[in-house]
Amino acid sequence: MGRYSVGVLDPQSLYTVHAHARDELRGEHPVLVHLLDGYIDAGSVTHGTSRYLLDQCEHEPVADFDVDQLHDYRSRRPQFVFDTNRWESVIEYELTLHRMVDADGTVFLLLAGPEPDAQWRRACTAVLDLCEQFDVSMMVTASGIPMAVPHTRPTLITSHATDPQVVGSNPMWIDRVQIPGSFSHLLEYEAGQAGILARGFVAHVPHYLAQTAFPQAIGEVLTRIQDATGLSIPIDDMEARTVENLLAITKETQDDAEFPTLLKALEEQYDRYRESGAGSVPSAEEIGAAMEQFLADQDPPDFPRQTGPTAS
Repeated sequence: MGRYSVGVLDPQSLYTVHAHARDELRGEHPVLVHLLDGYIDAGSVTHGTSRYLLDQCEHEPVADFDVDQLHDYRSRRPQFVFDTNRWESVIEYELTLHRMVDADGTVFLLLAGPEPDAQWRRACTAVLDLCEQFDVSMMVTASGIPMAVPHTRPTLITSHATDPQVVGSNPMWIDRVQIPGSFSHLLEYEAGQAGILARGFVAHVPHYLAQTAFPQAIGEVLTRIQDATGLSIPIDDMEARTVENLLAITKETQDDAEFPTLLKALEEQYDRYRESGAGSVPSAEEIGAAMEQFLADQDPPDFPRQTGPTAS
């Protein structure tokens, strides 16, 4: 499909479709949610959303990708368990397309696992080929970026789409910017070229919480995904996690003499923006530099999946 469909290596050889998948998906016209680990993922928004969907929804594998062709094992090494005098187990990397069922019985697809390290164009063609096979109606993704916002205010979301008409008003914190890209960015771009509606939601995560899970942002993107797709995802558990997390932040920062001043300044900036649309807007160069620094500072991501039953 598209300009990457012709080449020496067949994109279809990157994946194996389970025999029953086509019959079970016939006539469904499912939404495809793609949440791939390895990019910026401030607040663990991408990974946390993926794990939450797998925890909350009935699911089964539809197609498995050949990770050996896509993964750089020296960059992101699998974890082995050594017990006394032997290697007991290994936590494998898996890039899987899942058939999901929401709370109302609606079928959708979830592509989850590590972002490909290599062969992006071939892998992108492979995913779009699966979209064609399963008659995907829409593609959706979510991520988080570190921003100068307080955790005590509602999470701001920047939306994007292959059709600008489906995007509502965005926070005017980002205008035009050039940043390091992800596989999901390429996938959304190529989906647009192929005539598939693709949408995405970027949560603005407090920069001081970027390296930890931030359930409030995960809950907000889940709500946006539901609104965009009509899927029904129970979010009561995520709301409970949000309350617990906010209480933990308060407890952890109560003895930090400098934090109240920082938080107050962020709250005032946020409130001024919400009231008037004005405020301190970072330049494109500052945003790009911040994202590159965030990527450089990240520890190796912890996202391998255990072979067998879904790990929690």
